[in-house]
Amino acid sequence: MVREVSESCMDSLLTEIVSSYCNRFYATKPELAARRIEAIGYQVGHQLTERYTIERPRFNDHLEAIKFICKDFWFELFKKQIDNLKTNHRGTFVLQDNKFRWLSRVSVDPSVEISGAAQEPSVMSENKSAQATGLHLYFPCGIIRGALSTLGIPCAVTADISNLPACSFVIRIKV
Repeated sequence: MVREVSESCMDSLLTEIVSSYCNRFYATKPELAARRIEAIGYQVGHQLTERYTIERPRFNDHLEAIKFICKDFWFELFKKQIDNLKTNHRGTFVLQDNKFRWLSRVSVDPSVEISGAAQEPSVMSENKSAQATGLHLYFPCGIIRGALSTLGIPCAVTADISNLPACSFVIRIKV
């Protein structure tokens, strides 16, 4: 029972962060709102990774670190592992969560294309629900980027939601 309360609080907190940054703080600047939301996620990912790896040896390569994110880190956040991990073995990884909990209660107009919404907020549709859904993705992208940065892996993280509530996170390692 304790987990259900904390999970619902996290869902509400994420919704309020997105709402506050988009409607109050940066209502006329969605790009700035997106950067701030991602920065909050980055800090959360950084701190959580420090906590979860304090007694672990350092990872030897990128794949080990990504596997840690997919298994242990994701389990700590969502009580499940990532559903699928793909890589091209050249620095790009795709993490697929078939039922991403933070998007499970979000609904959007199916006629509006929101794929890649976490990359370019200025290109997003004027549809407010699609824009809000896209802005919800900046926080988990920031968490993943912050976690990997703490593990010594500089990267860029984007998200794709073409079939809610499934979500794919694309990680591109910076060389």
